[in-house]
Amino acid sequence: MSAIDPILELPYGVTPDPDEFLRAALRWHFSPETGSPFWLAQAQKLEFDPIADVRGFHDLKLFPNVAKSLREVRAEELIPRGYGPRPKVVGVFDSGGTTGAPKRVVMLQEWLEMLIAHSSAQLDAHGVPHDVNWLLSIPSGPHMVGATFQQLVAARGGLSFTIDVDPRWVKKIIARGADTEADLYTDHLVDQLSHTLASQDIGVLMLTPPVLERLSRRDDLVELVRKKVKAIMWVGTQLDPDTRHLYRTELYPGIALYSGFGNTMTLGHVSERPGLSDDEPCVYDPFSPYMTYNVIDLEARRPVEYGERGRVVMNYVGKSLFLPNNLERDFATRIRPLEGQVGDSVADIAPVREFDDEKVIEGVY
Repeated sequence: MSAIDPILELPYGVTPDPDEFLRAALRWHFSPETGSPFWLAQAQKLEFDPIADVRGFHDLKLFPNVAKSLREVRAEELIPRGYGPRPKVVGVFDSGGTTGAPKRVVMLQEWLEMLIAHSSAQLDAHGVPHDVNWLLSIPSGPHMVGATFQQLVAARGGLSFTIDVDPRWVKKIIARGADTEADLYTDHLVDQLSHTLASQDIGVLMLTPPVLERLSRRDDLVELVRKKVKAIMWVGTQLDPDTRHLYRTELYPGIALYSGFGNTMTLGHVSERPGLSDDEPCVYDPFSPYMTYNVIDLEARRPVEYGERGRVVMNYVGKSLFLPNNLERDFATRIRPLEGQVGDSVADIAPVREFDDEKVIEGVY
């Protein structure tokens, strides 16, 4: 078995040289002794040598977008052979299924630990306290967000109280025009939240903008949030600036209100850049060099100018998974990156109308 390049196993807080890290990852994923069956098979179809010809992140555009293959490939074939016969698997997770059959990825324990360390540092930057319980109204089951955040809460010393959200069912309801039924489902989620919020010690509330909006119509729940909750994290769909300002200044003053942006194909999530004013959009900086974003003009296949909108292309590069050049279903505004960051930061994220010949529907997540 090939030796593991130490650059692939650096602890959190030690940022590798991006291009050296990428080349080490390519040697790992495309060597017969350590690569996954999936990528070793893909290598036979490539018109270039990924180990010899890819010298930096700008070369990842050479790879085809293989995300569609993740709808059918056996999950075992995604795990690099270098982990041996008993890899520490956290779970097999699906994409949301918004654009047809879900895509699947495998998360390994060592990446989860890195992701939790980064996420926890971001929560600290937003003033989210440790040793408090969270009430999470987010997808669980095949979705990554539920499993990872429960682990994150535990690592920060709290308990997780969960309300399951089935985004696929809500989108089916909306697709057939049953808006009243979709509203009833949202009310059903809020009813469940209300009992837990009233009976338990809840320090952080994590939910989607549609559920937060419905919760905020109930004066009794607004008072409970004001009394108990120290931070509100909203995820899944977008929140307009006026409503965000209303929550911060009138409904939930003194409570940290911030957003998260996640994607299954990058094996994780990030929180919005701290310190933004209400007049600024929510900006998301990738956890590079592992997770990277590029905002492009799809027809010209080139980056748009900073401040302009384009389609989001994502890359995940790590020891446990390699998934480059993945065209996502989202538009975003291209934001100048932080110093030392690989790729773009993004803001004003919104889905396209159609993707992979499927209509894109946003529901409660």
